[in-house]
Amino acid sequence: MADHDRPRLAFLGLGVMGGPMAGHLAASGAAVTVYNRTAARAEAWVARHGGRAMPTPREAALGAEVVLACVGNDDDLRAVCLGPDGAFAGMDPGGLFIDHTTVSAQVTRELAAEAARRGIGYVDAPVSGGQKGAETGQLSIMCGGSEEDYARAEAIMKPYTRICRRLGEVGSGQLAKMANQIAIAGLVQALSEALAFAEKAGLDGRALVEVISQGAAGSWQMVNRHESMLDGHFDHGFAVDWMRKDLAICLATAREIGAALPVTALVDQFYADVQAMGGGRWDTSSLILRLRR
Repeated sequence: MADHDRPRLAFLGLGVMGGPMAGHLAASGAAVTVYNRTAARAEAWVARHGGRAMPTPREAALGAEVVLACVGNDDDLRAVCLGPDGAFAGMDPGGLFIDHTTVSAQVTRELAAEAARRGIGYVDAPVSGGQKGAETGQLSIMCGGSEEDYARAEAIMKPYTRICRRLGEVGSGQLAKMANQIAIAGLVQALSEALAFAEKAGLDGRALVEVISQGAAGSWQMVNRHESMLDGHFDHGFAVDWMRKDLAICLATAREIGAALPVTALVDQFYADVQAMGGGRWDTSSLILRLRR
């Protein structure tokens, strides 16, 4: 592919999710410029994947047709988008901003409005599938934005997509991700209770899962997390601290729209217990440890 035919992309945020996702874009033939708050990580990414690293989001976005972001929270996203060194300051009218961060629908709409004032398209595109999904290019992506902007975004995100859907206008992707996290919270607690019950009852946990995972009780969490839960290994996957951040967004939004989330609120408090045990960076499946005390 000639250099002038390669899509010119910028990727902001090279954590456990963003780093592999940007890598898939580079492997697909795109010219990728990256920015990361910790510059050493950006330089390490360039050494592995090629491309360029820039010291600010604005400089990374200069000349890019599409800018993608995967950072930590609402404040992090505002920081990489706004201000004289933010990505929006470096983007040309007609550009497209794709946000993979899990944030509030409120900040999404706020930033999308600012992008629109600058003639920039905006798609909120939070992902599900965890670090493994990012590394294997098998993420589920929930999107909000105009049909035109979504069509452009879908083509760009293809290298790391398992399934991608537009759920509605800007903010809809974040609302869908909230529903995703609500479902996961209940599933992980139920799986924790089932495995802890099996242990107390003297059952072989692996044999149990082999049977029940093939029936109505089966889930992704059961298949992919039961062994590490049984072995007490939690130094992988999606951290409790990040899950509590996401659940706080879910619970705040539920209050705004009048939705009832009794199980989610309870599991959020269970995760607070895990944090108090020193498990803020443990995988979310560490909920089982509360039941083993």
